[in-house]
Amino acid sequence: MYKPDIMKKHIAILSFMLLITVASFSQYTRGTVQESLTIDSEILGKEVKYTVYLPFDYETSTRYYPVVYLLHGYGDNDMGWMQFGEAHLVADELIAKREIPPMILVMPDGGTSFYINNFDNSIRYEDFFVQEFMPFIEKTYRIRSEKRYRGISGLSMGGYGTLSFALKYPEKFAACAAFSAAIFSEDYLTTVTEDKYDLVYAPVWGPDRDGDERLTTHYRKNNPFDVTKEQGKEAYNNLRIFIDCGDDDFLTNDNCRLHIHLNEMGIKHEFRMRDGVHSWPYWRAALPVGLKFIGESFHQF
Repeated sequence: MYKPDIMKKHIAILSFMLLITVASFSQYTRGTVQESLTIDSEILGKEVKYTVYLPFDYETSTRYYPVVYLLHGYGDNDMGWMQFGEAHLVADELIAKREIPPMILVMPDGGTSFYINNFDNSIRYEDFFVQEFMPFIEKTYRIRSEKRYRGISGLSMGGYGTLSFALKYPEKFAACAAFSAAIFSEDYLTTVTEDKYDLVYAPVWGPDRDGDERLTTHYRKNNPFDVTKEQGKEAYNNLRIFIDCGDDDFLTNDNCRLHIHLNEMGIKHEFRMRDGVHSWPYWRAALPVGLKFIGESFHQF
């Protein structure tokens, strides 16, 4: 038998649940993403793409924001962290819950450069990033362009880039968070197969090398182990370092070696090893932790 009062009650309940769902959804998706923007680089001699995430109140306020540079992995591009990492959704939720302060995320296209100048300086990505890209970003957007409001993070190749920039330029960054960092320990680089070396590493470190011949001056200049020895413990007193790698990742051993090395040098850092492999599910779970770690640096205590 048709009962209009019951039907009305059901419709009211469904409508209320829909409103709650919409409200819940909207509070976590208010940021703005602008993909594949470009900067004309004189150093690289080409346009370089980048993607930017702006927090929910960017367009309606006049305030200036802290920034986190978010670096992608090998074979990906500036859109990877949004497409596969859902970084915008992560940031929206953390900001809405007040677990991180509103911040701008900037994702440059690093190609396969490993974010450094290569062996013959034909590709000067490090120079581009430090001399052109960061100044351009921090003039284009309302960013607090001081060390204490600047962080950097990334995965795999981007984890290597994160450590490279932060450890070489500790005066520029308040904090860094590296996930599954593609760290090239001596053991790894000297024993990796010739085919893989020629494909991935030769364009960066130099071709036609085998075994210990791969441990060049250029390698030493960019290797986190050697960089920290050169800089010395005191250089990192005001840099917060976070390293995270899965226990079944092929990069686990080298990340553990770096953790031990930093401990032996007395360089303060946080090291995490969770269950996982070299994959997006791992990095999606890592990103909130990394952003919260960096976000703590933007607060006053």
